[in-house]
Amino acid sequence: MKQQHILVLNLVLLLFILSCSNNSQKKNNVIEKGIEQSAEFNAYWYNNEAEITSYKLEQARYGEIHTGKAALIFVTEPFFRQKQVKADNPNEEDYSVLKLNFTKKFTTGIYPYSMITSSFTPVNYSNAHTLKTTTSSQEWCGHTYTQINNKNGKYIVTAFSYFEDEGDQNFEIKEQWLEDEIWSKIRLNPELLPTGKIEMIPSSFYVRLMHKELKVYQAEITKTVLNDSITAYKIYYEELDRELTINYKNSFPYTIENWEETYVSGWGDKAQKLTTKATKLKRIKSAYWTKNKVENIDLRKELELD
Repeated sequence: MKQQHILVLNLVLLLFILSCSNNSQKKNNVIEKGIEQSAEFNAYWYNNEAEITSYKLEQARYGEIHTGKAALIFVTEPFFRQKQVKADNPNEEDYSVLKLNFTKKFTTGIYPYSMITSSFTPVNYSNAHTLKTTTSSQEWCGHTYTQINNKNGKYIVTAFSYFEDEGDQNFEIKEQWLEDEIWSKIRLNPELLPTGKIEMIPSSFYVRLMHKELKVYQAEITKTVLNDSITAYKIYYEELDRELTINYKNSFPYTIENWEETYVSGWGDKAQKLTTKATKLKRIKSAYWTKNKVENIDLRKELELD
């Protein structure tokens, strides 16, 4: 009788363990699938078009302000997890990401700059950091390239440059907030943006232009509702004496209207604190990858990019 009692207790314990395991598995499956977005979100971001916004750019460089153009191109696409690239053959294991191509073009005296940062941010994972960023800069002195891959709770950084001190680097940084992911996080859900004193990795554009070390810095962040339409998101780095303010619409789809970035530009006698400004020109939705004929040049005119 005693043995039967023990056998029953063991059976109950086994069923309990299996039940907990199943519940845990179900919970993990829910996390794995992510959170379903609203019908409004899906209608805007999954309609086979990109959102393209052009901006008038006043860029601080060499202790002066240079005029140019910037653009933010947002589009959703499938992202192959293992290789961290756009999926050629999408399947259920892929991430859905909001890709941002952030471009700047401006001229300094006789020679032009062309810069781009691409970031890939999971759509359905509210607590996930951007999976990958790439930044390149081209001008007449040469070109640079930096890639950051988010893997196993750390950033794997590969960097190439024509500068001796910055060329051919491979290193790791602990996973923290990337300033370069903030732009996409605003578009996905600005309520989840970090505020207060946090650790953050500054913009790849800034690191490149000012030859700063790509690492984690202390940042102080505030979010202020300016009026019924606009919220200001401000990031300040005391060590860098640099401030970035992004102004975005309070309501979906949380479009970015303008931004300002202030820091000391130039070296020696030309060094002075200047403010880079970007002001919205035009915004369109378009499947731009199909607009590659001569006749489509009018879209650039519409965006005031030419």
